[in-house]
Amino acid sequence: MSDQHSDRVPPALAGERREIRLAGVGRVSWYQDRPVAAATGRPLLLIHSVNAAASAYEVKTLYDRYRGQRPVYAIDLPGYGFSDRSDRSYTPRLMCDAIRGVLDVILRDNSTLTVDAVALSLSCEFLARVAVECPDSLATVALVSPTGFNRRVLREGVQGSNLGMARVLSVLNAPLYRRGLFGLLTRRAVIRYFLQRTWGSRSIDEGMLDYDYLTTRPPGAEFAPLHFLSGYLFSADSGTVYRALTQPVWVVHGIRGDFVNYRGLDTFTGQTNWTVAVLPTGALPHFELPNEFASRYDAWLRSTGLTANPDPASPGRP
Repeated sequence: MSDQHSDRVPPALAGERREIRLAGVGRVSWYQDRPVAAATGRPLLLIHSVNAAASAYEVKTLYDRYRGQRPVYAIDLPGYGFSDRSDRSYTPRLMCDAIRGVLDVILRDNSTLTVDAVALSLSCEFLARVAVECPDSLATVALVSPTGFNRRVLREGVQGSNLGMARVLSVLNAPLYRRGLFGLLTRRAVIRYFLQRTWGSRSIDEGMLDYDYLTTRPPGAEFAPLHFLSGYLFSADSGTVYRALTQPVWVVHGIRGDFVNYRGLDTFTGQTNWTVAVLPTGALPHFELPNEFASRYDAWLRSTGLTANPDPASPGRP
């Protein structure tokens, strides 16, 4: 990220921020906290959502909860935070390659074989794909308010395809006014409006509002969101990918706001590796009920038999 970005936007999270350059992906940034006392614990990877003003701040409560207890990492997806925000095509493949790159670093740095991962909203589709592609690297998969379940018939399109609409993107991404359009979409009042719809309440996290506004100001902040609005970051085969998951899967969602339709989850009733939890919140239950969220997540991890602190001589799955 340019020095200009660093000057204008503070880090979203505490701890160390690192970067790596990946072929075909560019610069990928992430935050990490690796306490010495938890050196043998299984690492936790947190993945923020994708929207017009997304950031790693969206996983702050989880990051702060687990730092000091176990190695915890939070990625800046391409087009967001301190990762590469250049004018290019933003697709699920790009996002998955970035996640895989950071996952490889985590596995190497911690001398472990597996990682637990939590993703939010649309990024659940990316995490699920990575879990299918790298089944031996991810011990568990947690999906918070996941996309792709709003219909009983799941998406089962061509493998690796997306729902991108070229005409929409050509209009939104027109050089003459794309930055102005994005500026209108990311005014503080507009960001507040969409956060209230996400929460299903006027009572939102004000720190998230402040950070969302700041992170949408740097040059290039518009490119990934405009691809998101044009459908390019939605997988046409998400249903197929979800069905292919072999790891223990924990799904949690709320009952307020815009993201409450999960009819497609009925498809997984009876699947022994899927567990669904519902909390009386909006789409970010880990912000509204952080203690209950973490308590349920920890209990689920224990129920899988895959403890977060395996014997260092035998990391990962037993």
